[in-house]
Amino acid sequence: MSQVEVAPRRSVLQKVLDGIEVAGNKVPHPVIIFLILIAFIMVLSAVFQAMGSTVTFEQAQIGAEEPITVTVAAQSLLDADGLRFVFTSPVANFNNFGVVGVIVVAMIGVGMAEEVGLISSFIKRLVKIAPPRAITFIIVLLGVLSSIATDAGYLVLIPLAAAVFLSLGRHPLAGLAAAFAGVGGGFAVNILITPVDGMLSEITNEAIADPANHVSITGNLYFGIVSTLLVTVVVTLLTEKFVEPRLGAYHPSEGPSDVADEAPSGELTAEEKNGLRWAFWGFLATTAVVLALSLPPNALLRNPETGSLIEDSPLLNSIIFLILVYFFVMGLCYGKGAGTIHGSMDVINPMTKTIAGLSGLIFLLLVISQFIAYFNYSNLGTIAAVNMADTLEAANLSTVWLILGLIAMTAIIDIFIGGVVPKWAIFAPVFVPLFIQLGISPDLAMAAYRVGDSPVNVATPLMPYFALIVIFAERYRRKVGVGSVISLMLPYTVVLLVTWSALLVVWYLLGIPLGPGASIYLD
Repeated sequence: MSQVEVAPRRSVLQKVLDGIEVAGNKVPHPVIIFLILIAFIMVLSAVFQAMGSTVTFEQAQIGAEEPITVTVAAQSLLDADGLRFVFTSPVANFNNFGVVGVIVVAMIGVGMAEEVGLISSFIKRLVKIAPPRAITFIIVLLGVLSSIATDAGYLVLIPLAAAVFLSLGRHPLAGLAAAFAGVGGGFAVNILITPVDGMLSEITNEAIADPANHVSITGNLYFGIVSTLLVTVVVTLLTEKFVEPRLGAYHPSEGPSDVADEAPSGELTAEEKNGLRWAFWGFLATTAVVLALSLPPNALLRNPETGSLIEDSPLLNSIIFLILVYFFVMGLCYGKGAGTIHGSMDVINPMTKTIAGLSGLIFLLLVISQFIAYFNYSNLGTIAAVNMADTLEAANLSTVWLILGLIAMTAIIDIFIGGVVPKWAIFAPVFVPLFIQLGISPDLAMAAYRVGDSPVNVATPLMPYFALIVIFAERYRRKVGVGSVISLMLPYTVVLLVTWSALLVVWYLLGIPLGPGASIYLD
């Protein structure tokens, strides 16, 4: 007698996420969504200007001796000045939207390496040498650590993780989600000193009147190291225990093309092994050149004024170009060694194909750049942030609730205002003095801001790289939309906010230093 298979019961949480996915994917194309948002912002800006909405606050500025007082009023996009801005700014808005240049420049090199076969062979090699049970942990850890190279993780690691999972017979969207959660959800922390640390510490110091209370660039180092491990473990467990089981088994027929052909599998051929050897030598040669331009005193890629390799150095400012150079050189060497490059057109065609494949994304980014520029012009985001900060300041909360309030407020504003620096430039002059009045180190305020800033990055469509993630996901599933990615990433946002906030509260209650010489309490 045959047995009838009974589908496993789905939990309430899974049903909620399925509902979010269905509802999100029923909305129009992202281009249409952002056009509707532009119209909404234009009307809302006119309403708030008519109401006379203004805010006055102190804003920290890097290089300034003390915070400056700023008064911001809502600006209508429907009055004469606003309409002039709408008509005259689109080209400048697109030119100033740095994500476009970042994606195009980096993907030229990555696309070239992928077309000649380097990425496929590298995945085969990685899968062979890496323990299968540790692959998720490794990918997430690399994602968190990638913040040392600014945006490199979004462009390189996320599509690579999806391909690695596919080659292991696992769901590629689970790999994409794990990498995205590591790169975006843990962006504000690291086990190393990153450019983010330099910017946050400088803005914090500009908001402090007494130099004796100034923070150092290592003020959150201990907390960053422990947070890196926490984010890695939480994201790994969430991926393997919840996200991947929810996705179920992957069938290549779900993809828009024969995805099975894209999955690197089997043993490396002699040509592929030779190509990888050549690529390795290309990697070493490129690294030798970069080190020669970075390590000596007064080297070309050091900060010409301070000699630093970390703070505002040409080395870190050239990360995207270095991605292009590394992948181009390694791809060229691989192609010569494996015999996949025979002439100049075998080099030009892959890069041309990559740019052509980005056309839809570039058009979407054109529309997104207009929305962000109009939103910034209206000042609605700044007004909302300042009003929330004033409300929290006036609430006269205890330190624990103040920490949780700053985390929650940062998370909410991060839905609309991306980037680490803009929000902290507004919040620091409010919360840093408030923490000092309570006898608490500004390092704790900075740590709370980090916790609130990162987890929401992976669940807001207004994050500049969110559209790119949707494009990556479309390679493996035909019917993928904004709702699919939000429902995929929302568990990471919620769990990271809860566990990470709990870590910081326990850290405060135990009085553990946040970094070298960075006590929780002021002397």
